[in-house]
Amino acid sequence: MTRTDGYLLDNRQTEAGERFDALAALFDPATFRHLEGLGVGPGWRCWEVGAGGTSVVSWLAKKVGPTGRVLATDIDTSRVASAARPPVHVRVHDVGAEDPPEEGFDLVHARLVLVHVPDRERALRSMVKALRPGGRLLVEDADPALQPLLCPDEHGPEQQLANRLRQGFRQLLADRGADLAYGRRLPRLLREAGLRRVEADACFPLSSPACAALESATVRQIRDQLVTAGIATAQDIDRHLANVASGDMDLATAPMISAWGRKGQENGGS
Repeated sequence: MTRTDGYLLDNRQTEAGERFDALAALFDPATFRHLEGLGVGPGWRCWEVGAGGTSVVSWLAKKVGPTGRVLATDIDTSRVASAARPPVHVRVHDVGAEDPPEEGFDLVHARLVLVHVPDRERALRSMVKALRPGGRLLVEDADPALQPLLCPDEHGPEQQLANRLRQGFRQLLADRGADLAYGRRLPRLLREAGLRRVEADACFPLSSPACAALESATVRQIRDQLVTAGIATAQDIDRHLANVASGDMDLATAPMISAWGRKGQENGGS
């Protein structure tokens, strides 16, 4: 297979909404816990990068209140446009190709975004630049190479098929420039970007109904690419979707690494 430009999981497809709902169910608790720990509160100015869906944006809006501001950006804002009412503002923006839309943010957050951005270094620099002195950055990204299996307990033909399709999906992502080992590098990259008090942890959902919902929506969204690339036949995909729908499979996601840090004060303080 040759490299193909463009994001594999188009937000405009019908299944994208199902994927966003499943991702919210799987990862919102961890994200909100980290945001709480960073102190998000009334009056904060926040930039949600690659917003996609509305769950994090809506949570931030409640936290910052009428005196705060939440800027939600994405290259495709169709799924987040419904949240565009004060204090939320929605703007089309490519974090990997454009300068920050604004500066002076108390918080910049991106979840499951940079792994797909071709120029990740520029994107990360842009996010750090947008912070005010003392502002917080929270970056959360998957690391499929740490745990590449859909079924870690591969004990039968159903699980073998699932893992074969997952391997093919990861190859399609890699062909489009996704860095499947990006998550583990986040703590180092944040320190190298000049952030202080850098910490990180990981979230690894296993055997959740939301894992099954995410898998079903993802496979249906990319089934044509799987068949075209020779990764699976239409019959393979139909059989896998039926296996997932049965509820008898223990499905996992890639670990999501969350890393956070603080921009130093202009006077050199921490």
